[in-house]
Amino acid sequence: NFVKTITTLRAVLKVVVLFCLSLGDVKSLPILLNLKNCHSKSKVFTLCRIRNIGIMAHIDAGKTTTTERMLYYSGYIRTLGDVDDGDTVTDFMVQERERGITIQSAAVTFDWKDYRINLIDTPGHVDFTVEVERCLRVLDGAVAVFDASAGVEAQTLTVWRQADKHQIPRICFLNKMDKIRARMYLIKLNSLQLKSLLYLQLPIGEAKTFRGLVDVVTKEQIIWKPTSDLDDGKNFEQKLLLEADDPNLFQEVQDARNNLIEQVADLDDEFAELVLGEYSENLDLIPADKLQSAIRRVTLAQKAVPVLCGSALKNKGVQPLLDAVTMYLPAPNERSYEFLQWYKDDLCALAFKVLHDKCRGPLVFIRVYSGSLKPQSAVYNINKSCTERMSRLLLPFADQQIEIPSLMPGNIALTVGLKQSATGDTIVSSKASAVAAARRAGMGTRGEKRSSSNTESLLLAGVEIPDPVFFCTIEPPSTAKQQDLDNALSCLQREDPSLKVKLDPDTGQTVLCGMGELHIEIIHDRIKREYGIETYLGPLQIAYRETILNAAQATDVLDKAVGDKRHFVTAELEVRPGLGERATTKPAIEYAVGIEELPKEVKGAVENGITNSCIQGPLLGFPVQDIDVTVQSLTLHPDTSHTMLSACVSRCMQKALKKAGIQILEPLMNLEITVSEDHLSAALADLAQRRGSVQEIQSRQDNRVVVATVPLAEMMGYSTVLRSLTSGSATFTLELASYQALSSQEQSALLQRRTGLV
Repeated sequence: NFVKTITTLRAVLKVVVLFCLSLGDVKSLPILLNLKNCHSKSKVFTLCRIRNIGIMAHIDAGKTTTTERMLYYSGYIRTLGDVDDGDTVTDFMVQERERGITIQSAAVTFDWKDYRINLIDTPGHVDFTVEVERCLRVLDGAVAVFDASAGVEAQTLTVWRQADKHQIPRICFLNKMDKIRARMYLIKLNSLQLKSLLYLQLPIGEAKTFRGLVDVVTKEQIIWKPTSDLDDGKNFEQKLLLEADDPNLFQEVQDARNNLIEQVADLDDEFAELVLGEYSENLDLIPADKLQSAIRRVTLAQKAVPVLCGSALKNKGVQPLLDAVTMYLPAPNERSYEFLQWYKDDLCALAFKVLHDKCRGPLVFIRVYSGSLKPQSAVYNINKSCTERMSRLLLPFADQQIEIPSLMPGNIALTVGLKQSATGDTIVSSKASAVAAARRAGMGTRGEKRSSSNTESLLLAGVEIPDPVFFCTIEPPSTAKQQDLDNALSCLQREDPSLKVKLDPDTGQTVLCGMGELHIEIIHDRIKREYGIETYLGPLQIAYRETILNAAQATDVLDKAVGDKRHFVTAELEVRPGLGERATTKPAIEYAVGIEELPKEVKGAVENGITNSCIQGPLLGFPVQDIDVTVQSLTLHPDTSHTMLSACVSRCMQKALKKAGIQILEPLMNLEITVSEDHLSAALADLAQRRGSVQEIQSRQDNRVVVATVPLAEMMGYSTVLRSLTSGSATFTLELASYQALSSQEQSALLQRRTGLV
């Protein structure tokens, strides 16, 4: 039977290979051949040989190109793809290939030497920042890619802060070293405000003459040499750098190594003892492996960040980068996760992304932290409080997958069959396992009882989703297509948590809320292409917010008989402006003296009524932010239902908010414009007309970088205007900074426009 099975598998594989060849898909062939053996190799890779990493960067820094080269040199693709040609592995969506940008994160699994690397290529556009957020949540390390000629750009700072929030060790890769002035990278990373940057490589040559690099740790030079007309980066010469080869470069490397040793010694006590003791007389005698081990320790401790260089597009520096990933970034067992102690050896996994496949249904990406997973097994979703059955496990390779028999700790894979699970859900083996973990989490290390909130934070690991700043109405071509549109939006919302869909209570229209113009444009295009529905979008509008100006009190009474039960509630609330700039739509709720000991269910109903009333403000229906609420008194009949209690409290809140006076807040954006000197004045003049405030003007090569703040309402259609003003040479990025109050004239004008009086 075993021989028959093997023969059948070979025949099937042969048919697949012939089919790929008949289509001329030369990239699919090596992918299939390599993925065919992944399930058999997966048991070989222990935790210390696994690396879960992400590629993060600003737009057009070279993330996808770097990923493509990694796949090529690891042997998983046969030909090099190009972003401009639209044939890269990780940018497989039609919209990505048309626009030349990454829209959604793509996971690939490949082997490099004796290591298994699970890599996620993330978007660089701020509209898709949630893709970066949820991927960094499950990764152990990251590679931050920089344009060596541009340095630290706007979105670079954003993704860097996201990595800081999740405490992820990372490596810097200075890409595009073949560009003019790329050598200035030594001073451009200082804006990251890092404690220590460890420059592990020095470039050989500048700009067009860039041909290789020197490893500062080993003092080896790596020079890439093309073979005839083929320059795919596979052919390079690696040898020890001698003083006779290049005296100036040799001295530069010597100085860089001594400086590196001093930096690492200041950060690592073990290495400092080595430097001050055995090798104090001659630092050149310090072995490379001792220095590498020390660099690894300070990197994992996030005391320093190694810096490497290269040019992914020119196929230089990627192999050393892969070596650095395996050498300096952590394995899954080297990351400290407090919640694992509550699970012991039971399954603990996190669902962090959902895709919809037309044949298989929803595919859920999960990261396993402890325990193991097997197909055809039942799992328990803590967030949804439900049990689901997982039918299959798939190893991801962008838009292709291969079935695997099991998933061990530290790995990332796709699951088939989970109907309810979504981004941020915690998956365990059973409800009993969740109860046992909660019991362990409820007791501290010395047996003291923890609070319930701490227990929940340990068990439920979520992802922070930013609030949308744009919205518009969306309508199907006919009422017959409304159900299809609702289903499509439901699937897209599950895939993309930053997409919000709601129903306008006044008009009954469906409202689409997104992170930006591009975000909504992509969603509109996906509905058309993937679901075959021609939808119509209303004008794009700004997601304002409301807040209160003064403190106010209100009282409300509800007295209603339903059947033989009397529902009676008297509520008195006080609202006041929140202290500080929290910029949160979740009100801070307190209880006056004498009513703090309300039952938990009653408190839940009260807080639900208060929170619901803040979702739609009394002036224009926008969320209310930065308010403090005090429940002054509460009287209710024993038969009163929680629904009636919430309704009364919500009505009382609306009264209090109206008394307090409402102020409209508009989103204020951080704007960064990269423009040539010739068009700088035109860009600044236009910015002044948009109520923009210029913070500074920086120099970047021959261009100027304008850093400013500007109201989002003034940025509608700005990309078209900027292209016209600068002959298409300028670029810009927008990121939400805060919310600011509108002036009385602007607020009156907005009210007139929204109420239809103008």
